[in-house]
Amino acid sequence: MTVEDSGSSGTAADAPLPRLLCDTAELVALSDDAPGGALWKLAEPGRQLDANVVRLPAGGRVDTHTEPDLDVLLLVLDGAARLDSADGGHPLRAGVLTWLPHGSTRAVLAGPDGVTYLTVHSRRPGMRIQPPEAADRLRRSLDGG
Repeated sequence: MTVEDSGSSGTAADAPLPRLLCDTAELVALSDDAPGGALWKLAEPGRQLDANVVRLPAGGRVDTHTEPDLDVLLLVLDGAARLDSADGGHPLRAGVLTWLPHGSTRAVLAGPDGVTYLTVHSRRPGMRIQPPEAADRLRRSLDGG
């Protein structure tokens, strides 16, 4: 069987390659002594996703908030937590994969041994500094001029 040319001008040598990024089991093992916060962040240039491995110590909390723009996947890697949402509290334990749709209100409360979890969502576009004339062009286009 042969592979037909798809018409792509790029060569296989130009194609991005899959990369091993981190060993989450190793992160979890180290996180017992780690303070709360991000243990790892996806930082590869040109990516379309953002991802983080986050550790909340025992009793740690991500306060109630609403994400207006992005769906988020949350995968518990170790420990336990409670996800509070408009329909009540949901227990989270290692292996539980949760979808947090955009517009949903939620909070995460770590269990007695803390929790380590992975989040993945679309990358937010970075803020760009524009020259002053860019604001003038935007105002003119909004004014119909």
